[in-house]
Amino acid sequence: MNTSVLTRREWLQAAAALGAAGLGAAQAASPTSSQDLSGVTLRVGTYKGLWRPLLQASGQANTPYKLDWREFNNGVLHIEAINGDALDLGSGSEIPAVFAARQKAKVRFVAVTHEDLNNQATLARKDSSIRSIADFKGKRIGYVRATTAHYYLAKQLAEVGLSFSDIDAVSLTPADGLSAFARGDLDAWAIYGYNGQLARTQYGARTIKTAVGYLSGNFPIYANPRTLDDAPRRAAIGDLLQRLQRSFAWINGNYLAYAKAQSAETRVPVGDLVELFNGRSGDYSLAAVDDKVVRSHQDVADTFQKLGVLDGPANVLPFWDRSFDSLLRRA
Repeated sequence: MNTSVLTRREWLQAAAALGAAGLGAAQAASPTSSQDLSGVTLRVGTYKGLWRPLLQASGQANTPYKLDWREFNNGVLHIEAINGDALDLGSGSEIPAVFAARQKAKVRFVAVTHEDLNNQATLARKDSSIRSIADFKGKRIGYVRATTAHYYLAKQLAEVGLSFSDIDAVSLTPADGLSAFARGDLDAWAIYGYNGQLARTQYGARTIKTAVGYLSGNFPIYANPRTLDDAPRRAAIGDLLQRLQRSFAWINGNYLAYAKAQSAETRVPVGDLVELFNGRSGDYSLAAVDDKVVRSHQDVADTFQKLGVLDGPANVLPFWDRSFDSLLRRA
């Protein structure tokens, strides 16, 4: 770990207590619904190490309704559960939301989070001659089909006049991709999250390009329209979105505390999580929907149709529910 990371840790440690105290005061002063929500249970999708430990670490977990956490490891599963009325709220990238729109799934998108894009990157092996995306021609490149990695890899290739037909594209799950990369079966790999960090720290992978400038950075929050039609559960969702909004803002000054909570749930070393945070592309936030968010999402849908991943056009606009916008902007 370099000196700047250690300095950051020391600063974060000092800021954590102050930030948590300030957030607790904000929570106490925050307006709560006059409606009795004690009989409400929200079924909320989470990823290991994300919303559940975040609410706990940031002091936002004491909700006036019950939270039934259900862990899913990708956005497709969140949407499938919502569509099947087995989940009230979930999240993921714009990509599963595009497929949901194409399939006219029973789901709505009610807010967006902004998270790190530097942890979504195209990597090359340390012993590879690859120095730029233009060098990918004829090379064996791993990616995860129908995900953000698929999207930004397509954009990066197009920028240098290449397409998927110019490379030996290999679709792999993140875990299988890491194994293939480690064995030397891939020349480069488009990947996101902690698997990319493992490729860098354990196998010396070099970052050729990150997803900054290719991905919007918008990660939709998915909601069950049947839940939105029920007044008490809608009120609970509004309250939870505000809590998550405060928690996402809290991350930026208190990452060490959050990293410890994440590590307890994921077993990922705290130092690795802090290093990822130190290299982030921008601050974390949760925001209301605006026209730019919808336009960005439509561009993703159009790109996937051109790639042949979608079997037809998808109009995303009807799936964006902006009824929480004023609530989130006030917060």
